[in-house]
This record gives sequence, structure tokens and C-alpha cells, in this order.
Amino acid sequence: VQLQASGGGLVQAGGSLRLSCEASENTLQIINHMAWYREPLGKGRELVAKIERSGRTVYGESVKGRFNIASDNSQNNLYLQMNSLRPDDTALYFCTFNGWTPATGSVSYWGQGTQVTVSS
Repeated sequence: VQLQASGGGLVQAGGSLRLSCEASENTLQIINHMAWYREPLGKGRELVAKIERSGRTVYGESVKGRFNIASDNSQNNLYLQMNSLRPDDTALYFCTFNGWTPATGSVSYWGQGTQVTVSS
């Protein structure tokens, strides 16, 4: 399974972007969660937002109230609506699907990352 992340770019502070993540195929028999992480330059990877199988969403503290995570019914697509962007949101954003298949057992797939740059 390949995850293709897109939608990143350069935006001014206060602006919005919508990230998308498309799975090449739907092989996860059970999806535990889908999530967005980000990695600012020179820093570690951090959770931005996660949507669990139950539909419950979890957000990183710094993005609460500004970002919204959603997936479609096929669970092949994951989205991240980012509003009121700030310079400290600048990072490489990754999507990930975590689940289970009979062939692999528990498994996580990661996209290649899409760059978000917010100018002040």
C-alpha cells in the first residue's frame, strides 16, 4: 500500500491549506487509526491529528481549534484542513494509516510527506 500526500505549499500566516492523503489500495482489513504527523526542520516528528476507528479525533495541543481531520467512507482518503496557519506550523507533513491485515498482522503505512511553509 502506498500513501500519496498532497496539498502542501507556501502560504502566508493566517491562511489555509487542505492536505490530502490517498491510499493506493484498501487492503487494511481493520483500520485502527489514520493520522497526520509533522516534522519541523531539525526537530522530531509530532502528532498533528488522529482519527480512530470509532471516529474519535485527537489533536495536538498547538493545532486544536485550527485544524480538522477527516476521512471519507471508503477509508482510502484522509484529509487535514488547516486554518489560521502560523509560521510555527511550517514542517514536512506525513500521513499514516495503522491497521491489520491477515498477511502482515499489525502494520503502519506512511506517506512520503508534503511540505507546508507558512510565511510571517
